[in-house]
Amino acid sequence: MIRDAIILAGGLGTRMLPASLYSPKEALPLIDTPILNHLVWEAEKAGATRVHLVLSKRKREILDDFLEGKSINFDGIRTDLPRDSLRLGTDGIEVVPHVQIEAGGVADAISVAINHVDGPFLVLLGDMLLMEGGFGPSESGPDYASEASKKLVSAYQENGLPCVGVCRVGEDEVSNYGVVEISGDMVVGITEKPSRAEAKSDLVLCGRYIFPENTSSILQRFPLSEFGEMQSIYLLNHLIDNGGLNAVSLEGMEMYDSGDPISWLKSQIDHGLRRGDTSSDLLEWLKERMSRI
Repeated sequence: MIRDAIILAGGLGTRMLPASLYSPKEALPLIDTPILNHLVWEAEKAGATRVHLVLSKRKREILDDFLEGKSINFDGIRTDLPRDSLRLGTDGIEVVPHVQIEAGGVADAISVAINHVDGPFLVLLGDMLLMEGGFGPSESGPDYASEASKKLVSAYQENGLPCVGVCRVGEDEVSNYGVVEISGDMVVGITEKPSRAEAKSDLVLCGRYIFPENTSSILQRFPLSEFGEMQSIYLLNHLIDNGGLNAVSLEGMEMYDSGDPISWLKSQIDHGLRRGDTSSDLLEWLKERMSRI
């Protein structure tokens, strides 16, 4: 069973400046529900009972009251909202913050929390949402969460192999991601942010992973001081060469990236058009606005 999940939220968010000075990009709202809420619910839906949240020191300070459970008294306020929408997590999951002193990439962020996990574990990138449909804060909690991580857990339970979630993107987007080559459902190669001409497929890593119990010892072979932010690619390639790495298709899900302004703007519009409580008004406004261009 996968009981631990690590959400990586230690990055600087430079592409989202100056907004990320005031709010971590992982706490930005998808219309009115913060990304972190969606990610914690997704992890719980996948079976996790403990979420390790890796933050920079500054983000930890910004989110301190929220993480420590020091909340405003909402008695009588917005009684239409489930109480789970007003806090991080639910009664069914423990949220444990960890501080990453200096941003050093995905694998370095994992290493901050890895000694606190038991067995194989789930990893979610904190600025990447994978959504099947639209729902508002009145439909909050793991029952309504994305099934992306749950699909990885199901694959792991079936074959016992570490795995990565993969999505298809357009030609003009491949250079923004790690591009994955597969044979059947097994990963045979990963190229980090290739040019369009160099990309060997349109499948990309989309921020969901399950790593094995011995990941800590594997990472010792690829120290940050020598491998830098490519440390995670060496880790994945090691798994490919030593037992195999399963590719789990997450096609059909919308990939929302809060690390880039245009992508996040598109995400807000797309999600708004999918939500029952916002779609009609937003579509009407978009049609009227487009008629003036």
